[in-house]
Amino acid sequence: MTATSTPNKTIDQLRDDRLAMLQDIARELEGDLVFPVCFDATIKISGIMKSPTASLQRIAQEIQHDPLITAKLLQLANSVAYNPSGSPVHDVAQAINRIGLDTARGVALGCAMQQLRSSAELAQFEDYSRTLWLHSLHTAAIAKVLARSLTRVNPELAQLAGLVHDLGAFYLLDRARNYPELLERPKTLQYLIAQWHESIGTIVLDNLALPEAVIDAVRENDVPRPTVETLRTLSDVVYVANLFAGGMEEVMLLDLPEPHQALELNLPCYLELKPAMEQACKELVGLW
Repeated sequence: MTATSTPNKTIDQLRDDRLAMLQDIARELEGDLVFPVCFDATIKISGIMKSPTASLQRIAQEIQHDPLITAKLLQLANSVAYNPSGSPVHDVAQAINRIGLDTARGVALGCAMQQLRSSAELAQFEDYSRTLWLHSLHTAAIAKVLARSLTRVNPELAQLAGLVHDLGAFYLLDRARNYPELLERPKTLQYLIAQWHESIGTIVLDNLALPEAVIDAVRENDVPRPTVETLRTLSDVVYVANLFAGGMEEVMLLDLPEPHQALELNLPCYLELKPAMEQACKELVGLW
């Protein structure tokens, strides 16, 4: 069912449109998932993939700018075909080493080309998708710093969880192109994404066969919880990283009974790591 645009829709009608969209998505999530993340990043990745002289390090560095391509390479590297011993890898360089550079090029380039074809239909949301993308990169970088500095959580796993924690938002943004009512009302679309991206994202990550620890860590990650004064789990790490990466903007779009104050943003144990967080963000984002 595809929603159609009408001049003056009631709140109930808009809610029905959103429900219809989510029902359609639930059926579509069973197939192979490819959707755009950031147009500029995809262009750069596709260029690197086509270069016969690009090193493994250079390829890995660029691929980790795209959470979907990263997830797809890890999915393949951790599959039974490439990982019969059941020893998972959590970073792109290890995944490429395992599956081979040629296979990695093929997977990454194929995904990037499909992403580019879809991106043209979402040009009006390019700024919004870029904001989501930068937030994902910052969350990934900060999560790695927090895990390495304050916990025994694997820093590479923390970076992966931070990178993919908003994949559901990119998926919803892509599917919105089938719903003119939402395209004409970008604020409504952003509200829908804030409300539903986590539940959709859990299904997306499961479809991509990411580690259960990652799926659990990003589940309800925007939902306020009691102040996290000590990081104990991967979920704690991603939650705090999300806040320091600007996650309160998403929280403000949730239907909360009262405004939430993220006290973590003022705790000394995290504030003393801010220089390291900022440096890690610069290094991961690179020249973007």
